[in-house]
Amino acid sequence: MEEFSRIKRLPPYVFATVNKLKIEARNNGEDIIDLGMGNPDNGTPQHIVDKLVEAAYNQRNHRYSASRGITKLRMAISSWYKRRFDVDLNHESEVIATIGAKEGLSHLALATVNPGDVVMVPDPTYPIHKYSVIIAGGEVRGIPLREESDFFEDMLEAYKQTWPRPKMLIISFPHNPTTKTVEIDFFEKIVDFAKEHNVMVIHDLAYADILFDGYKCPSFLQVKGAKDVGVELFSMSKSYNMPGWRVGFCVGNEKMVGALQSIKSYLDYGMFQPIQIASIVALNGPQDCVAEIVNTYKNRRDVLCEGLSKVGWEIAKPKATMFVWAKIPDKYIKMGSLEFCKFLLKEAKVAVSPGIGFGEYGDDYIRFALVENEQRTRQAIKGIKQIL
Repeated sequence: MEEFSRIKRLPPYVFATVNKLKIEARNNGEDIIDLGMGNPDNGTPQHIVDKLVEAAYNQRNHRYSASRGITKLRMAISSWYKRRFDVDLNHESEVIATIGAKEGLSHLALATVNPGDVVMVPDPTYPIHKYSVIIAGGEVRGIPLREESDFFEDMLEAYKQTWPRPKMLIISFPHNPTTKTVEIDFFEKIVDFAKEHNVMVIHDLAYADILFDGYKCPSFLQVKGAKDVGVELFSMSKSYNMPGWRVGFCVGNEKMVGALQSIKSYLDYGMFQPIQIASIVALNGPQDCVAEIVNTYKNRRDVLCEGLSKVGWEIAKPKATMFVWAKIPDKYIKMGSLEFCKFLLKEAKVAVSPGIGFGEYGDDYIRFALVENEQRTRQAIKGIKQIL
């Protein structure tokens, strides 16, 4: 059979190496503490589950749904944006429900990126941000996202040096994996740049609610004129512990939302309708469950960062996300992130994600996901202490 060119452009999945070793160790009876994949471990709040069950018993909800999401769900996300960020959205033309943010981003890239188009993406970053472009036939221009430099200035320099000129920028703050955060002035500069150079912007706001120590993240759409140049994605996976439900939204620029709607009308019939109905309850209902989820991650963050500090691995506490981005200790940094992850798995019985899996500028780091309870996290610290 002929080679599949689109698949050939995708590199080997780095995380698969660690996953394979983790499974082998568990099959051999070893207790591996898994801080690798960012997969929330606690259940979805009960009132959301109850609504799903109730709606599932109604046979009218068993039929095909709307690929762009039912009207009341799109109205709910519009209301959420108004309450959360004071952003006005037309639920008919500026909001579309997606089967998770990952699906929305992938199909949006497919709808808007032509073969050969150049798209700027931070490096390191969440893999689908760049591989959605590659799958669509585009070219990726990685912009280093480093502690010691200004990402915006690096992006400007990269834009000047790239030909053909990039037509799109994909960003995400709070950022996965680096946990980097920004203030509203950053988005103001992005909007001005996008308008001047006719660049589309996609902003992934997956961690809008997972914020600590008084930090409040801005929405890209809060900036005047942002809807003229781009869209924002939001996922219910983290805020409401709904990762397996696959509910996300794309909101903002009418033309980009419309392009996504057009391609989705050919590819899917939308989410199972009871899931959409339960999502309305999540967005419109009491939000104390979100605060509880955030508090859980904060406590785990504190246990992990303070515990590692006590055993000699100094890591700054992140202000957002459900991750900790940790520079590999000097003693082991020459190993690179993949070999260091293998070492942690074998000697400390702790699975984490190698930074190289998020981009070449991530190779001096590993990512901890805050997906084990505090007791297991302390157990992980004990294992790490032995190798340090």
